[in-house]
Amino acid sequence: MSVDITPTSSFDQLKRIESSKVFQGVVIAIIILSALTIGAKTYELPPLVEQTLTVLDNAITLFFLVEILFRFAACPVKRRFLMDGWNLFDTLVVIGSLIPLDNSEAVLLGRLLRVFRVLRLVSVVPELRFLINSLLKAIPRMGYIALLMFIIFYIYAAMGSMFFASVDEELWGDVAISMLTLFRVATFEDWTDVMYATMEAYPLSWIYYLTFIFLTAFVFLNMMIGAILEVMSEEQNAKQAQKAHDERDEIARQLQAVQEQLKELTKQVSEKR
Repeated sequence: MSVDITPTSSFDQLKRIESSKVFQGVVIAIIILSALTIGAKTYELPPLVEQTLTVLDNAITLFFLVEILFRFAACPVKRRFLMDGWNLFDTLVVIGSLIPLDNSEAVLLGRLLRVFRVLRLVSVVPELRFLINSLLKAIPRMGYIALLMFIIFYIYAAMGSMFFASVDEELWGDVAISMLTLFRVATFEDWTDVMYATMEAYPLSWIYYLTFIFLTAFVFLNMMIGAILEVMSEEQNAKQAQKAHDERDEIARQLQAVQEQLKELTKQVSEKR
């Protein structure tokens, strides 16, 4: 009995291997090993260890090159491979890792791109991809919140510069410096020292700080979190809807195949009669 291996079945086999947990586990392990290698090179090491790490880094680069070529071969439609943002990112990182470090002008770029290989862990783990995609889709909504926050920062900075410049010129000299001071207040970095200094001249200045902290640290921060959670909820619902749609299509295909088999059996029975 001969087995007919068609291109479609070959693609299916490659796709099964690529999506298998073993293959993904190996890729994740190599990415972690790459991260450890990059971190180890930041220390003063004996020459033998440095040479070993260099050989290991070259082997990791070769593995990533083979892995990206394998994923390209497993893609049924080659033209759409680079249309996926994650595939494009992985390809650019792998190509950048091929830059020889012997070239003094490209050493910094090559090392930087090798650091970005750690980000490939995001493209490999579906849960991390989901988080990053949700964050990217939430950026437009977060942009409006950030704009409103900037307006509040600017208003409070102008007020602080007008009232508190005489208290401390270094912290409230102009609007730009006042915004940096307010950022320090918003991040709770010794903000009480700033408040107590102005309260000596303006006893009610605590109202200024408390209202600013309430708006920035509580209201706007929760709005940012709410925007991200809303997008994540929408993405999760869309993912579940797509999964349900695929399951319905699969069930419909199976029913159609069963109907065709029943028709064929009915035809065979009628021919025997």
